[in-house]
Amino acid sequence: MSSNRFNKASEFIKKKMREGLSGKFQYHNLDHVLDVLTAAEQLGKLENINDSEMELLKVAVMYHDSGYTIALKDHEALSCEIANEKLPLFGYNSDEIEVICGLIMATKVPQQPKTLLQEIICDADLDYLGRDDFFKIGDNLYLEFKKYGLLTTEHDWHLMQQSFLEKHKYFTQSAIRLREPKKQKNLEEVRKILSR
Repeated sequence: MSSNRFNKASEFIKKKMREGLSGKFQYHNLDHVLDVLTAAEQLGKLENINDSEMELLKVAVMYHDSGYTIALKDHEALSCEIANEKLPLFGYNSDEIEVICGLIMATKVPQQPKTLLQEIICDADLDYLGRDDFFKIGDNLYLEFKKYGLLTTEHDWHLMQQSFLEKHKYFTQSAIRLREPKKQKNLEEVRKILSR
């Protein structure tokens, strides 16, 4: 397994996202992708995945929101189209790309991962729900939703957050241990905001 092909595949998609994403994407942008990458690497190590699995996981993370450069709707499927088209150029074979696309599709909400790697990418994608920067990152998502007309009031946003946090669950033992307690605290904070 060469990290060289990961670097090339990664540089390509970074450039594509920097150049191709609408400025309305306050949350679903390269910062988010790199944040998820950090979380995925951490969880991957804690869950003892091997180097080749780690590489495929990292590629999937890098490509998982690239579909937003094409459209808002069904971005996961569009991300897979980009992966299918571009990853062979960097030396990935069809079996590897199939795993990568399975990982990308697993991030679709509501998440229903079938493998450990899929559980890891799902947990990494929503890692921030159980972190101290939950509200800061959430503000970016709120702004994005407003710009796309998906929300109008802050109250609606807090209701959406509450519902999402109540339904969400982490899958890997590592994420449950690391993030679930803080996620519950964040949920309590959202409930307090709504009760004011």
